[in-house]
Parts: sequence; structure tokens; C-alpha cells
Amino acid sequence: MTMHAVFHRPLDAQVPQGFDRAVFAMGCYWGAEQVFWRQHGVWLTQAGFTGGQTRPDAPGTGGADHAEAVRVIFDSSQVSYERLLQLFWENHDPTGGDREDDATGSRYRSLIMVFNGSQRHAAQASKVDYGNRLAVHGFGRITTQIIDEAPFWPAPDEDQQYLARNPDGHCEPTGTGVEASIPNPDTS
Repeated sequence: MTMHAVFHRPLDAQVPQGFDRAVFAMGCYWGAEQVFWRQHGVWLTQAGFTGGQTRPDAPGTGGADHAEAVRVIFDSSQVSYERLLQLFWENHDPTGGDREDDATGSRYRSLIMVFNGSQRHAAQASKVDYGNRLAVHGFGRITTQIIDEAPFWPAPDEDQQYLARNPDGHCEPTGTGVEASIPNPDTS
């Protein structure tokens, strides 16, 4: 059983009753995972792969059609899904297509996996709002995919909480510098 290097919980722990799940892909999962484990109210993070058609561990595929992603388990009484969306938008360039800095390929694409209609509504609304904010600052259109729940494949143990174990490691997320808003879920 692999333990989380920051939260000291099993990575395969069940989602506690009353907690929620989210999955975000925003380039390299090392830096993305760090963004979320630093947020108060997040209970567990896990680096992995999602969004592809084949198992990432299938011989000869190497997960090439999957995005590097982070699974986030959070206590919604302490942090809102909308706050997690804000962190997602502000910590990468969602207009980059299949790239992050010098790294290219679909594994570095921007993606949000939603688990219910409420998350889908919030993700779509935040995408429109952030797209408008980016346009004002001269950025192109957002290429982020929003997908329904799909398989999530954990990354190898050596990639879990990589930056906690390797503080001098690379892969720090870089955003556009444009702030995202946190919409009030009751009025959006």
C-alpha cells in the first residue's frame, strides 16, 4: 500500500462519506498535484492518467492518448469545487493545446473530468468566464476539454507527490497571470 507523501494516507483510500472528487489535467502532473495538495480542504491527491481510449499500461502504448492528470478528493465543507476550478485555470495556460512550455503531446493537454451535473455546469460556466477574461488580455481561445467520468489510471509510485520528495525538481506550473473568478454556485 503506497502512502501519500504529504497527507500520509493510503493512495487507494476510499472517498470518505460527504467528500467529493475532482480530476484536472493541466500539463505535467507533478506540479499540478502540488497546486492541489497545498489547498486547505483537500484530503488526498493522486497523479495519474485519464481521457484516453486504451489502458495507459497496455504494451506498446505508453498511455500516449491519455492526459497527465490529478485526482483530488476534497471536503466541500472546507473548499468549494469552484475554488478548485479557480486554481486549475490560474495555474496553467489553457489556450496551449497539446503542450506545456517545451513539452508537447496530448498527454499535456488541459482537461476537466466532471462527476455530476453540478460539476459540469460549474466547469462550463468557469470556462466561459475565464475565456472572456483571457480574451481581454489578448490570449487565444481555451482548448480545455470537459469530459464525463472516465477511468483514472494511477501513475507509478515514483511520480506520486514527486515535488514533495524532490523539492528541487522541475515542473512548476505556470499560468497566464490572468485571475479567475470564483462564481457563486447559487447564482450561476
